[in-house]
Amino acid sequence: MIAYLFTLLSLVVPRLVDLPDSALRMSATEITNVQYEAFDPAHERTFSLGDDDAVVMVSWHEARAYCVWLSKQTGRRFRLPTEAEWELACRAGTTTAYHTGDQFPEAQWKAQRNNRYKEPVSLTVAQFAPNAWGLYDMHGNVEEWCLDPWDETGAFRVTRGGSHNMELRYLRSDSRSAAMPDDRSVLRGFRIVEDVAVRVAEPVFMTPQPYVLPPADSLTPFYAHNHQPAVAALAGGDLLAIWFSCEAEAGREMVVLQSRFHQGVWSPARLFFKVPERNMTGSALLRLDDGTLLHFNGVGDAGEWRDLALVLRRSLDGGLSWSLPQMVGATHGPRHQVIAGPIVTGDGCILLCCDAGPGGEDGTALHVSADGGLTWKDTGSTLAGIHAGIVELKDGTLMALGRGNAIDGRMPCSRSTDGGHSWSFSASPFPPIGSGQRLVLKRLAEGPLLLCSFGPNGLFVALSYDEGQSWPVRKLLTDNSLLTGSKKSADDNMATDGTLHTGGNVQKDGSSRTFDGGAWTGSFTMDATHAEPRGYLAVTQTPDGLIHLLSSRLHYRFNLQWIEQ
Repeated sequence: MIAYLFTLLSLVVPRLVDLPDSALRMSATEITNVQYEAFDPAHERTFSLGDDDAVVMVSWHEARAYCVWLSKQTGRRFRLPTEAEWELACRAGTTTAYHTGDQFPEAQWKAQRNNRYKEPVSLTVAQFAPNAWGLYDMHGNVEEWCLDPWDETGAFRVTRGGSHNMELRYLRSDSRSAAMPDDRSVLRGFRIVEDVAVRVAEPVFMTPQPYVLPPADSLTPFYAHNHQPAVAALAGGDLLAIWFSCEAEAGREMVVLQSRFHQGVWSPARLFFKVPERNMTGSALLRLDDGTLLHFNGVGDAGEWRDLALVLRRSLDGGLSWSLPQMVGATHGPRHQVIAGPIVTGDGCILLCCDAGPGGEDGTALHVSADGGLTWKDTGSTLAGIHAGIVELKDGTLMALGRGNAIDGRMPCSRSTDGGHSWSFSASPFPPIGSGQRLVLKRLAEGPLLLCSFGPNGLFVALSYDEGQSWPVRKLLTDNSLLTGSKKSADDNMATDGTLHTGGNVQKDGSSRTFDGGAWTGSFTMDATHAEPRGYLAVTQTPDGLIHLLSSRLHYRFNLQWIEQ
């Protein structure tokens, strides 16, 4: 049976081409009938009849569902290309109207005119030479779905490449069209991309840069206090960051803003989510294995953040458009102040931590969904510490660390062996944190547990290789070019030696650098024994192994090799 499935997949998985200078691979041809029908055997062939013809009569939703199915079958990550990825691949380094030049060879035309009755043509893929990157039929064969919405309404999806029975000008590399996502046509098919994990082996630490940037327009509300981030890794290594912006944290003016990180640059702030005249405290993002993004947020019934409802939105296109908000915790009250860092357990449950109350010693509530986020249940239990970070251990135990509720003068550790319905508590080896500080706890792709928190000398990272029993590696998160010796130590034996890969604009004065941490952090000095003193943290990891840590204003990038060095 295994051999049969392997043979079947070898026939239906399209041949993929590496895109230069990218962690992406794209299918060399459009998805064919035989490849698509392994997913949907009931698909009826219309106009496109041969096994190796490009599949047509497929909606955007069906094309995306094929990507999800193929990802599950192979254990890899497939999706539709973004519009930018599609055009980059189509051009293959050219700047002309077509990758063939300013003219498209007539020998490759397929009834290129506006025909009232569509002229039968062959849609067999790879009949003509590929472009310089090895991609076939980027102009003409069938119009191709892209991941992106056409505009902010999300009502239409972008298509590129043009099709048979269509005027030649629509086949240009820069030509854009759109269609309703439910629309099926004999003109339209798709190709796919795979996100490939390309890890950086050498130690990397990059100078922090701000991700909270003023908006490019005067219509986006942007206030003095920007705080409480959440972050998600997107396709192709991009990031989406969200945070609240307000004049006062108990204000009705509070909005949730967003910024995108693409090719090393953060975009200016834009509006992400706002219920008019309501407090919006607490946000989280979670990317599921099929690429779906979940956005969680608290929504107040007035200006305070105690009585919040819990809402959920979904995005199928990397956060470019979102569903209407669904109230999954509809009662306004405590236990709904969302904390960044939800996780998916080994049995597929989604776990979302929320502050159990507005006070610093009120602890953390746990909400659980066993059906992909459709329905939710509050376990009714309370973890030690607010703003808790949570991980699942290899034996299924849940472990969390939080702020407040200190035990023996140390940060509290909570453990549950029954899915979060009851907890045991103990002192962790770490110092407690306080006002203006939020930790993060995460399992890295390489296996170790990562803690990012604060000690007397500032922001540090720690690693556990034995499921939280011990934390032998602790390191101050600082610019290691500032070191004057081969090895120095800071609080809690945090070694501060390492390799630096710098970037960004900072002020340097002798052996220190000055940064603006924003929010409650303000200006601070980073040197060999001092790091950012406070901030609310959020973390994610991209396929290249880079760990992306956001504080209240700054974006840090480093990898496991740097921590371990």
